[in-house]
Amino acid sequence: MDIKKNITLALTAISLAIAAAPSMSYEEGDLIIRGRIITVDPQGDSEKVWVNGAATDSGVAVNSDTVPEVDFTYMIDKNWGAELILAYSKHTVSTTAGALSGLGDVADVKVLPPTLTLQYHFSPDSNIRPYLGAGINYTLFFDEKLTGGIKDISTKISLDDSWGLAAQAGLDVDINDTWFVNLDVKYIDMKTEANISGDNSIKVDTDIDPLVWGIGVGRVF
Repeated sequence: MDIKKNITLALTAISLAIAAAPSMSYEEGDLIIRGRIITVDPQGDSEKVWVNGAATDSGVAVNSDTVPEVDFTYMIDKNWGAELILAYSKHTVSTTAGALSGLGDVADVKVLPPTLTLQYHFSPDSNIRPYLGAGINYTLFFDEKLTGGIKDISTKISLDDSWGLAAQAGLDVDINDTWFVNLDVKYIDMKTEANISGDNSIKVDTDIDPLVWGIGVGRVF
């Protein structure tokens, strides 16, 4: 079996299918609804960890999460659209280095990061429609809970909410004249200060800065 030939034929068939698919056209006033599965992948680490007011050599990291997302885009005209992105994810905060590294997982937190972007769609009448976007993000941290051994020496954790910029790139590919597949990636400027109180006072300044990878389907209304 010639695997390379079969892959080439499959890619050719997919390309022909996309080319043959009826194309929808974005118009002023259209409402586009997409449903995606996204992975929220934090890229940053803690800048400083303070214990009782003294800087330490310790750090923390935030894990990734995969969740559903819904977004709504209103087309201002054929090329420009405003998109509101809605989802929430859950993350574990862990110590990674220095004197506090033995604590391991220290907290679980839920994150609600509504993001509003202004998009430019390059080919609104084509069946393959790339776009770029930029905008603003507000992140609400909620339902914070201490975990692991740190619960024995601490009683409460709180995280400051965050404002930051967001950048976006994506692609809509028509399945038929009603539905399309969507690929999307976003970068969100996100940071917070975490405060842990108890027998010791711990403060963590953290740059989270996630990349958000998504794939899904959409429809124009």
